[in-house]
Amino acid sequence: MARSHLTLAALATSAVAGLDVVGSQPFGAPGGDFDAALLTGRDGRHWVVRVPRSERAEQEQSADLLALRALSTGVRARLPFTVSTFAGQVPVGGTRAVVSEFVYGSKVPLGSTSLELAASIGAAIAAIHALPPTVVVDAGLPSHSPVETLRSVVAVMDRAAATGLVPAGLLGRWERASEEATLWQFTPTVINGALASDSFLSASDEVTGVLDWHALRVGDPASDLQWLAGSGLHDLADAAFASYSRVRGTVDRQLRRRATLLSELEVARWLLHGTETRSTEIVDDAVAMLSELADEAQKDLIDPIGGPAQPLGVDDVEQLLERTSRIH
Repeated sequence: MARSHLTLAALATSAVAGLDVVGSQPFGAPGGDFDAALLTGRDGRHWVVRVPRSERAEQEQSADLLALRALSTGVRARLPFTVSTFAGQVPVGGTRAVVSEFVYGSKVPLGSTSLELAASIGAAIAAIHALPPTVVVDAGLPSHSPVETLRSVVAVMDRAAATGLVPAGLLGRWERASEEATLWQFTPTVINGALASDSFLSASDEVTGVLDWHALRVGDPASDLQWLAGSGLHDLADAAFASYSRVRGTVDRQLRRRATLLSELEVARWLLHGTETRSTEIVDDAVAMLSELADEAQKDLIDPIGGPAQPLGVDDVEQLLERTSRIH
């Protein structure tokens, strides 16, 4: 049974010394991974309290807290947006309630994103990638080399191929990309690791905050851009990648091609999730999406990975982002 916002407010006052709550309201979608409430303090500041509703959500919350602690005041000063700050926690029902500062801004659906906001998103991602890797390494968070990244990509391809449900033309497209040495010659950077369109908060077409830091690590910068590369919104992707390049410089000429490959492999992951959970509905959904990608793969000779055509439409991408959030 979901906890009421009044119960959550009471937990928050126990978690944060001196917190004087004068208002509370439900926060987030009903039936989500967390019971959550938005709180207003007597000083006018706003806070969010969350209690995980599943073991997976609790693990994600723990990883998020570890990442937020790694982002020190000095590190946050390098970022052109706000990152939430941990305020306190208290045990409750075998788990814990966690209170953090509210980050102001609105989530904008992918299909409603303006070119200006897309450019701001590109700059925000570039700022994350410009952070010194020691921020992650010193906190004991994961770090993956290009070789390790390629191995994980090939492992997904092999597992997907073993299902016998991936069209041959699409497998060939992926295999050619995995065998192209220049595609994997990149410098690992600090990455958020879990970015999607709803990770960004904005106001007046500017990113004001970034959410979901539970996958913070050093790794392939293309991982943070894959959702843009496969969005089906070519103008938005162009604006974001151009802004990213202006901030970061041309440090990875194969970035967009790799991001496109990774976006396609998210569909393979969805297929694997369906086979592992023995969900006919998920498998059928993934197979249909792979069929769409296979149609695009027929253009591979004149339109290799990273070319102008995008494999999925915006509705497909938004649905895939929602689906795959259940996997990670």
